[in-house]
Amino acid sequence: MLDVRGVRRAFGETLAIRDLTFHVDAHEFVCVVGPSGCGKTTLLKCMCGLLPVSSGEIVLDGRPVTSPPREMALVFQEYGRSLFPWMTVRQNVAFPLLSKGVARRERERLVDEGLAAVALRGFGDHFPWQLSGGMQQRVAIARALAYQPEILLMDEPFASVDAQTRSDLEDLILRVCREFDVTTVFVTHDIDESIYLGDRVLVLGPRPTEVRESVPVGLPRPRHQVATKALPEFARLRARIYTLIRPGAD
Repeated sequence: MLDVRGVRRAFGETLAIRDLTFHVDAHEFVCVVGPSGCGKTTLLKCMCGLLPVSSGEIVLDGRPVTSPPREMALVFQEYGRSLFPWMTVRQNVAFPLLSKGVARRERERLVDEGLAAVALRGFGDHFPWQLSGGMQQRVAIARALAYQPEILLMDEPFASVDAQTRSDLEDLILRVCREFDVTTVFVTHDIDESIYLGDRVLVLGPRPTEVRESVPVGLPRPRHQVATKALPEFARLRARIYTLIRPGAD
């Protein structure tokens, strides 16, 4: 569904991404991990057309990505800055649908469906600043789902919430991505999170980044925060990915 072909990205004399090549299949949940500052967010911005590549190409469903594709939605880490504080929750979720020209009645249906999916049905008339951090991030997820994307990109979306909320959001995103059948690319710095969520973990090296390894995750689904993480295979995958990320690992 999505092909990254020999992508290189430089900022002046600074090379952030050296040469990245990988693919994402339809309906797949791919997590991307790597050392801090390796260019994970830069890669995601290139994948969604917010940043041009210096060389190489990114292809979605056979078409080069040169600007944000209509089939794609992005959820940022800074959820508070991605929501409009003067708009209600319903208005925030509906906002991207206006650019698609979705009729009012259909917009209302999609907003209701998105809010129900993230358990915020009763908070439509609230403003973002009246909600907790975890609830604000659920609004951002509802907005992405209401947009009905074919592929969802997420940039460390749970990094700014507490541990319990993070676990809840991990289970939420697994459930809604399955229900909405959305192909997902999820960037995270947390190795355990990448294994828990992913069908596959793409491990990047230090800047200028390259793909060190694509690690398949064969853990059974549905996943459970305690039972899944207690499996010997989970521990094996954690050790493998940590070894790949650790500076100087070969």
